[in-house]
Amino acid sequence: MVLNYIWVAFFGIAFLIAAGKLVFAGDAGVFPAIMDSTFSSAKTAFEISLGLTGVLSLWMGIMKIGERGGVVNILARGLSPLFCKLFPDIPKNHPVIGNIFMNISANMLGLDNAATPLGLKAMESLQELNPKKDTASNPMIMFLVLNTSGLTIIPVSIMVYRTQMGAAQPTDVFIPILLATFASTLTGIIVTCLYQRINLLDRVVVLALGGACLAVAGIVYGFSRLDKEEMNLWSTTIANVLLFCIIIAFMAAGVRKRVNVYDAFIEGAKDGFTTAVRIIPYLVAILVGIGVFRASGAMDLLTDGIAAVVKACGGDAGFVGALPTALMKPLSGSGARGMMVDAMETYGADSFVGRLSCIFQGATDTTFYILAVYFGSVGITRTRHAVACGLLADLAGIVSAIGVAYLFFGA
Repeated sequence: MVLNYIWVAFFGIAFLIAAGKLVFAGDAGVFPAIMDSTFSSAKTAFEISLGLTGVLSLWMGIMKIGERGGVVNILARGLSPLFCKLFPDIPKNHPVIGNIFMNISANMLGLDNAATPLGLKAMESLQELNPKKDTASNPMIMFLVLNTSGLTIIPVSIMVYRTQMGAAQPTDVFIPILLATFASTLTGIIVTCLYQRINLLDRVVVLALGGACLAVAGIVYGFSRLDKEEMNLWSTTIANVLLFCIIIAFMAAGVRKRVNVYDAFIEGAKDGFTTAVRIIPYLVAILVGIGVFRASGAMDLLTDGIAAVVKACGGDAGFVGALPTALMKPLSGSGARGMMVDAMETYGADSFVGRLSCIFQGATDTTFYILAVYFGSVGITRTRHAVACGLLADLAGIVSAIGVAYLFFGA
């Protein structure tokens, strides 16, 4: 419903601004430009979707091998000690713990098709333990925030879009996204723990979160000592090595589990083809709406206004062009995806704005959509501190994404 209002607003605002330009400034070219944008944006959306088919089929096939090979279970076992501390209200060895682990693990691997059913199942089980059926319990909120913070190890879809948009090195945003989404998740965990009075000084929590922070700090320190060209070279090289190692590890896990990896790959690739076809109408709708909004001059008014405020405060406004992606992400995943594609189309996939829009897309998840789906599935109407914690995690992801983008790519 939120996306419905946003999409209508794109057209409504564009019409008002274009009418103002025609009447008061005598700009007779604004409406032809808007109509031209509808055709060109629709064509671009279809071409992008068509071009996604091969790469998306490849990665969906690889992910299916990992899923069949038990990689999700391996991650779940690794997360077990920490999650037992983050969900103290859940009885020990309760079956819901397994659903939570599996959901978060699937999200980390970008397995959306597997993560959502597991998440809904976990929420149903948490509702059974909930004494107040219309009010979100502490475990429900922690689970929701872990989902909305968007921790993803392999941002497959973003790299696929960068490939289609002509990026020289589609994987160069891999490490920046990992750093930004880690900051979002860490903030979400800490804020929720403070709200729920969970002991952040517990040995397991300190070791897990502290160790992760030290690892991230080491990455940032190491890259900060390099110049921009070396940083880009090392970042891309490490990302490509890690991704290929993940492919090999997934295949090895499949062979170890006696999975027919070829058949698993084909099944996943079919899902990738179906996904690429399914997103065509959504991408057409979003890109046409954004194209109309941009052609009318409304997007320039928005970004110029924000840039003026940033400059007045003494800041660098180089990041403002990517900001619409960040602002859209908590509301709509498809809307933010459209903003990301529009930014790469307008500024270039390898521009600072194009890269930053990709980092924004990968830093967090769709807070309000996840809240509506997960809480709505079990009839929760009183969300307590869920929205506040989710949005604070989003804010941390946005701020860290900007900082990481300047560190790796400059302005």
